[in-house]
Amino acid sequence: MTTLEHSPESAAFAPMPAQQRIEALDTVRGFALIGICLMNIEFFNRPLATLGQGMPAGLAGIDWLASFFVAYFIEGKFWTIFSLLFGMGFAVMLTRAQRAGRNFLKPYMRRIAALAVFGGLHHIFLFAGDILFSYAVAAVFLLVVLYGTWKWLLAALAAMAGLAFVPGLDQAAAGAAATLLLSSLIGLYMRMRAENRSLSLSTLSLLSLMLLAAGVVGAVIAAAMWTLKLGPADAYFPVSAGSALLLLASLVSFLANKYRNPVEARSWRAGAATYLLLTTLATIGGAIDYVAPPKPAPALAVKANPNTPFSKATLSEKKPTEGETRAERAAERERRLKERAEDAAIETHVMRSDSYRAHVILRARQFVKRLPDQSGFAALLLGMFLLGTWFVRSGAMQYNAAHRPLLRKLATIGLPAGIGMGVLGSLIATSYVPEAPHNGFDFASGLLMMGNLPACLGYVSMIVLMLHSRTPFARVGVLAPFGRMALTNYLCQSLAMSAIFFGYGLGYWGMGRAAQLLVALALCAVQIAASHWWLARFRYGPVEWLWRAATYGHTGLATIK
Repeated sequence: MTTLEHSPESAAFAPMPAQQRIEALDTVRGFALIGICLMNIEFFNRPLATLGQGMPAGLAGIDWLASFFVAYFIEGKFWTIFSLLFGMGFAVMLTRAQRAGRNFLKPYMRRIAALAVFGGLHHIFLFAGDILFSYAVAAVFLLVVLYGTWKWLLAALAAMAGLAFVPGLDQAAAGAAATLLLSSLIGLYMRMRAENRSLSLSTLSLLSLMLLAAGVVGAVIAAAMWTLKLGPADAYFPVSAGSALLLLASLVSFLANKYRNPVEARSWRAGAATYLLLTTLATIGGAIDYVAPPKPAPALAVKANPNTPFSKATLSEKKPTEGETRAERAAERERRLKERAEDAAIETHVMRSDSYRAHVILRARQFVKRLPDQSGFAALLLGMFLLGTWFVRSGAMQYNAAHRPLLRKLATIGLPAGIGMGVLGSLIATSYVPEAPHNGFDFASGLLMMGNLPACLGYVSMIVLMLHSRTPFARVGVLAPFGRMALTNYLCQSLAMSAIFFGYGLGYWGMGRAAQLLVALALCAVQIAASHWWLARFRYGPVEWLWRAATYGHTGLATIK
């Protein structure tokens, strides 16, 4: 991916005409929307505070089978497909701008801002499981990959480091700094000039050495803190994690030099490496927690002072050991889980019985509370965006025949391998159990997350192959209009399900898992028919029309005639 050259604003930038759309992209988007509906409907019947805790306890029979099917064949696979599609749409927009010599940055920034508004409103007024706002955040980091320069990147990192010392902002700032650093490295890799080997090597080699030196210094400091018990105990882990991050970044920059060619492969290599790196680290952490759980923290010894009454005995001044600090972190984790359980109880009460106003207040508070976590999730999304960019720029979505062997491999290998990793994890644990916090669920979740990537690519490849086959499977193209109106349909799904399940609507909160899937499939069937009807009369879906108007600065023609 190369840096864009800007042209005058006089070059018109408009939405893609219907006849130029990529049918495979719309069809895959429609398929993904069905999976999103099957996944989201659970959290119109279950507190979002339990998100990430696996299958709900107490299920049996057909409800257990329905939950298992969604957990290991749907969940995680379809938000990654949607993320892949976002990257594809971005690549289409970027490619058209480059070919026509048009300005790309300003319309794209307006597009991001509009998406953030849609996401925020969706989260607060309809469904707290919104992902649109997360896409907008990740899209900002994608701009860093495209346009980031040394000066402002270093300034931003310095600002993030300063904010890390502000109480209450430390974790959010650290997460943003880490994602910014990752985006910067990817940007340098993507824009590396292949024809100027010496300059490429000197730039990233210097960066690799700088990161390595900083990481080694941090590791030495961390080792001294652990062995000599220097400084506050709660600083041991952040210093260790920071030094590990720097060492990892040094390794990444070294590998970027080594695997810089061919240029066309950079986006998929960077995307796959980003996703797999993050999920592998999470899996390793879960495995360590499963195999070697922290020991309970020993009670602090009490040392009596012979010159004072026993009631004024003082605690010994023994400094914490590594085992104690691990146990303290485990205790902190348990405290957070207890807090989530309390949040779940409040959420359940509100969703079942309270007024719409109470729903809005609760979701607004949740929105603010979750803002600090957005940058961490953005790193995963960024990897998927880059993979989606490659799918379009390589021609795999437009010119299916030339890429059929690759798509067959992705479908036949990616699907069983990706789903198999999740099913393998289910043999360890299917849900988090508060009474047994080290039952291996984090390890199992890591395997599931790692498998989501090959499974996602397998699903996408399967749909593209079906669409261009000469078999009845080609009828999957019926999903294309549904996918063309994906944003409208996604928001309407939340509107319909909130009216069905929440207390201010029909109040069917807590419906059985199998029945939920039937409702979701019926809703998608209605939307597919409605999308065909609408697009036979109008050029865009209503929300898509608003989004394009915000992006391009004009409304254009909404109707076909």
